[in-house]
Amino acid sequence: MGLMLTKLTVRNFKRWEEAEIELGNPVVFVGPNDSGKTSALQALALWNLGLRRWMERRSETAPEKRPGVTVGRRDLVALPVPSARQLWRELVVRRRGSPAEAGTQRTENIRIDIIVEGHERGEIPEEGRELVPLDAGVKESQKKPRRKCGLEFDFANPESFYCRPLRSVEDGSSRMPIPTAALGYQVVLLGPMSGLVANERRLEKGAIDVLLGEGRTAEVLRNLCYEVSVSDDGHDRWRRLAEHIERLFGVRLDDPLHIRERGEIELTYRTPENSRLDLTASGRGMQQTLLLLAFLDLNPGSVVLLDEPDAHMEILRQRQVFELLSEAAATNGTQVIVASHSEVILGEAAERGDVVAFVGSPHRLNQRGQVVKALGEIGFDQYYQAESTGLVLYLEGSTDLAILRSFA
Repeated sequence: MGLMLTKLTVRNFKRWEEAEIELGNPVVFVGPNDSGKTSALQALALWNLGLRRWMERRSETAPEKRPGVTVGRRDLVALPVPSARQLWRELVVRRRGSPAEAGTQRTENIRIDIIVEGHERGEIPEEGRELVPLDAGVKESQKKPRRKCGLEFDFANPESFYCRPLRSVEDGSSRMPIPTAALGYQVVLLGPMSGLVANERRLEKGAIDVLLGEGRTAEVLRNLCYEVSVSDDGHDRWRRLAEHIERLFGVRLDDPLHIRERGEIELTYRTPENSRLDLTASGRGMQQTLLLLAFLDLNPGSVVLLDEPDAHMEILRQRQVFELLSEAAATNGTQVIVASHSEVILGEAAERGDVVAFVGSPHRLNQRGQVVKALGEIGFDQYYQAESTGLVLYLEGSTDLAILRSFA
């Protein structure tokens, strides 16, 4: 059945006072640097962490009776920060409220709120459950039941903060229930390939997750491949992954080996001439593709957050990678959410998935009606550029451009 997140609402997190972001599968976030694309991915990762900690420690009592659970800064493996305060908008964690009594003024905590809405694919609506269309114009019979799961986060100190279900009323006497289905949402975040290290030690899963969260993908690529090869049906899964690499890059991957005497993982490949080379001899594009394939294989049925998966790839490879991501979304019950600067991936997403522009307030780019016809003439990248700048001026040639520059 697979899971599908349809909307993310964030308050007081990093750059945003409040933002609503529509989601799809696959969905691509586009926008200029420092526009909030990565922060949106991190908000989903924080929501997932808070949900896990809450259910681990407070599942035995009623929501209104549970105190907040403590989350340590070091638990933030998907969004490492030097201080928990860095999660709050403009680093402000408290404000002065209205006077509590004559001559005094109380201080209120500023809470980070993260609300996620979604549904299970193929889920049949039950009486009394709210329905939401996946897209405008969807038939009533195709609508899905929407589930909400909201969490709030209170600052404690630079090393920790508190997490609890979102309050339904301001005094906290009533809180939003945690849907049982929310426990099926596993959110995982992967950054771009950072360059391969010469030797890679065998690591436990926890250590792998920490390094991935820190963006140190170079230190875990062989470990991820090894985990695929030793998993259930590992031989078949590794063979399918290797076939993808051979089709894309014309080389044959050998099985990953754990060299116990050195505590290291070895991974080699064969060239068309049958020369055996270490993975360090491969190009960055192949390493990035291998990273994506192994990560997706290890996280079926998850919500996979990918920050610039097109890094280090030329245009053809970017298109092929998006095809692989779309295939994973369709066959593995995986939801893929991508932040990218690639015009190629932007164009592909316009055809196959959804695009959210982080220009002003994050908003979904309308792909229907006259817009679709226009995109066939001017291209989706130019449509996005017009949204970013407010104006695109078309000139007949370079002479006209020189005249305008001189005039300016």
